[in-house]
Amino acid sequence: MRITAAVIREPGGPFNLEHLEIEQPLPGEVLVKVAATGVCHTDMVMRDRLLPVPQPVVLGHEGAGTVLAVGAGVDKVKPGDAVVMSFNSCGHCPSCSDALPAYCHEFFPRNFFGARSDGSSGLSRDGEMIHANIFGQSSFATHALCHQRNVVKVPADVPLALLGPLGCGVLTGAGTVLNALKVRAGSSVAVMGVGTVGLSAIMAAKVAGAARIIAIDPVASRLDLASELGATHVLDPRGGGNLAEKVMGLTGGVGVDYAIDTSARSEVIRQGLMMLAPRGECAVVGAVTFGQDIPVDGGHLLSGGRKLRGVVEGDADPEQFVPQLVALYRDGKLPFDRFVRFFPFSAINEAVAESEAGRVIKPILLMPGTEVPK
Repeated sequence: MRITAAVIREPGGPFNLEHLEIEQPLPGEVLVKVAATGVCHTDMVMRDRLLPVPQPVVLGHEGAGTVLAVGAGVDKVKPGDAVVMSFNSCGHCPSCSDALPAYCHEFFPRNFFGARSDGSSGLSRDGEMIHANIFGQSSFATHALCHQRNVVKVPADVPLALLGPLGCGVLTGAGTVLNALKVRAGSSVAVMGVGTVGLSAIMAAKVAGAARIIAIDPVASRLDLASELGATHVLDPRGGGNLAEKVMGLTGGVGVDYAIDTSARSEVIRQGLMMLAPRGECAVVGAVTFGQDIPVDGGHLLSGGRKLRGVVEGDADPEQFVPQLVALYRDGKLPFDRFVRFFPFSAINEAVAESEAGRVIKPILLMPGTEVPK
């Protein structure tokens, strides 16, 4: 079957729209006609080969679409079903058995290595293998091969073109609040960086009943939106005084119960730890790279029983959590459509540039034939 896909052929290079051949699904696989897919910062990290992703490759990991065909043994979905694609996992390691697939013992090979376990990818061009299977989907394409493990059936009456970010960005922010930190009603939360993940965390903190929600970002327009979506306080980190001192000033010197970092910057993470009240917890959500040290004040950590932890994909099991996110959106409690902008698939490089420049929070690419949701 012939498809169109955006192929990266060199580190940092442009996305090239190419005609490729895609195989029929193998046992356990699902062939999806992609309606739309979100553009995530992690796609840029993979494009630049800051993660071990081989090239040429088709990226994309926030896809949504309609099932075209299923391989042998697939019984969770059938042709015609609307689905969101999320990250892939093995299903049998200790983490998967504990319903924490984001910590799958095979997470890296199943999501970043650009091939199935047998070394094939399912995509080619005139006999040349094109790496795929990124996050078990490679959805920067009109069609994607994914797996029974990483597709989630969604209601047909919700705009499918909007739902792709529920598989990663929105899931990560909301899941950090609701699943990983289990934010308590009446507590205080500081969110450092209010892009897709940060804004989703702010909305989820409001859902959880947090009394004080502090949005921290140097971009005024993002702080304005954060206020509209649930932040009770906003803070520009620039200027005199360090960040932790500014947050302490907003809390009467007590500090916050929870801090969430989306920046992946070591010094910002340190400030997140320093702004914690006793027994507070700081979650590192941004893509911190291997070998990157985080400076920690050991006395501050120990004396107040504070915690510093990493969170991947919001501690979420997509099969359970994506339907919860859809329900929150339907109820008007998770209006993530407020920070989405749609682009035609042919404008993928423009969408990426707008995202990297900070002018668009969450670009979504619409495949040919998919209309902008009303």
